[in-house]
Amino acid sequence: MPLSAPKTPPNPRRSWLFLAGADRDALRQGAESGADVLIQELETFTPPALRPQARHLTKEILPIWHAAGSLTSVRINPLDDGGLEDLDSVMSARPDIIMMSLVSTPQQVAELDKAVHHFEIRYDIEPGSTELVPNIESARGLINTCAIAQASSRIRAILVGTEDMVADIGAERTRAGSELSYIRQRFLVECTAMGITPIDCPYSYSDNEGAQRDMRQSRSMGYRAKAIVNEQFVGLVNQTLTPSAQEIAQARQIISTFETACQAANGKRVAAAVVNGFLTEVPDYLAAQRLLTFAAQFHRE
Repeated sequence: MPLSAPKTPPNPRRSWLFLAGADRDALRQGAESGADVLIQELETFTPPALRPQARHLTKEILPIWHAAGSLTSVRINPLDDGGLEDLDSVMSARPDIIMMSLVSTPQQVAELDKAVHHFEIRYDIEPGSTELVPNIESARGLINTCAIAQASSRIRAILVGTEDMVADIGAERTRAGSELSYIRQRFLVECTAMGITPIDCPYSYSDNEGAQRDMRQSRSMGYRAKAIVNEQFVGLVNQTLTPSAQEIAQARQIISTFETACQAANGKRVAAAVVNGFLTEVPDYLAAQRLLTFAAQFHRE
């Protein structure tokens, strides 16, 4: 395992947009999407017959993405199903991040780390500078999340999938997504325990109302990053995962009002205070503090 850690990623990394690996027009247009991370997808969105064409496009597309200010990523196939060929081609374009689909064991990550290191040396890339983001898409991968997170020092984030996960557990697929509730909650807890950013699964349907509902749930659960397979939702993800000026102002007022009440209580416990005519309690005060800490990542505190 390379000793060097990957370069510190810039903030924010809210929106992770997957784009079909062989669709040149879509890949070029992705630079204008506003997504924080752009992903050339060589697995699900790229039929095997088109993989050579997709690999050839990487050198053209990644510089365009870099120039647009986005982090660049390529999602490769598992190493035993074309992933090594993917790496051999795309690493010369110096992606910031390599994702790999269908990760279910830490051994897969260790092998990927070794392979990426090999191509870093071949293409004169700083060893250890390429980040890895494993994609968890099965029940086995879910229960191994902590072990997977510890399998490489390159890992800063992990993504949980949608459709392969639902198929693996044999659940009935619904627009409401309740079949994924436990998976999303457990995945978030395990990543958080390991100090790794959890990337929430994409909302696979195309309706705006459903996407808005899903995004509100994602943020309320604690997610601060979201995978996207429909480009139309990039703005929604970025907006939902960025504290608004109104939210920040309200948080400041809650904190100020509550702390003023505490000072006036002369050491007695304060359970609640009134803000703008509304009763604000201890959980509201603590939530306001967390929101301002989160907002500081965007220099909006």
